[in-house]
Amino acid sequence: MSPAIESDVKKRSRLSADHLTALAFLLPSFLLVLIFVYGFIGWTGYVSLSNWNSLVPDFSFAGLSNYLYLFQDFRFQADLRNTLVFTVLFIGFVIIAGVFLAILLDQKLKGESFFRNIFFFPMALSFVVTGVVWQWILNPSTGVNLLLQNFGVKPKWYTDTTILAGFQWGKIEFGIPIALFAVVIAAVWQMTGFSLAMYLAGLRGIPDEIREAARMDGATEFQIYRKIILPLLKPITVSVIIIMAHISLKIFDLIYAMTGPGANFVTDVPGVYMFETTFRGNYYANGAAIAIIMLITVAIFIVPYLISSRRGEA
Repeated sequence: MSPAIESDVKKRSRLSADHLTALAFLLPSFLLVLIFVYGFIGWTGYVSLSNWNSLVPDFSFAGLSNYLYLFQDFRFQADLRNTLVFTVLFIGFVIIAGVFLAILLDQKLKGESFFRNIFFFPMALSFVVTGVVWQWILNPSTGVNLLLQNFGVKPKWYTDTTILAGFQWGKIEFGIPIALFAVVIAAVWQMTGFSLAMYLAGLRGIPDEIREAARMDGATEFQIYRKIILPLLKPITVSVIIIMAHISLKIFDLIYAMTGPGANFVTDVPGVYMFETTFRGNYYANGAAIAIIMLITVAIFIVPYLISSRRGEA
């Protein structure tokens, strides 16, 4: 055997050994993900099509009856309305606040690191802690509201069941629940730091030569940001929208710790409904159906984004 052929054989055997070693390390994680993620998703889907709505398991086939029940249920209809309103307001305010704060911090001001750490700090907290703190701050009988009441202002915050710009359709009243604004404030306060970090990194990645060229052409600072900077930050905006939508569509802990379902379900969301239906009411099939619907809504945002990202990398 020639030296060249012998070297090629050794190289192939070495690569094969490396591949086997890599597979040996990846296999346990792959099996765990396969069982405890995709396996349980499949199990949840199977339960959602059954009649298991009591402590005694009943796996007889129920078809789509659990899903039909949910879409005819007043509470679930209110949950869908609240999720839509919360998602739109949450994403909108997070993007606006993130862009505004990133532009301010990008001005190379003194104490930038101090302010940056302050804005990033809420991200270190869990949604449960945030919910408890803001529940106290916005409680009509505690926090800043005691001071406001001295001036004749008596805000209800998350106890207000008024629906703004609402219209009736069947049993559900569509519109914007005022009580939901309190939850949006808490969520925006916590997640603005993430948006700020993304936009600040994007701004720092834009060469100064682009801005200088625009200034030499007579563009004002407002025109530079509106026609040059913000369009260049579009990929970051898409990423922020996807990530924030993923958080808002499956939100549970913040709302459960802060308000719960609320009066007339004005702050209720599918995550809270699923928890109470499954673990308090023992309606396992209905709870599984809610979980599958939540999974589908999240997948509607995440899957196209992942596909486009992979195509862009290719």
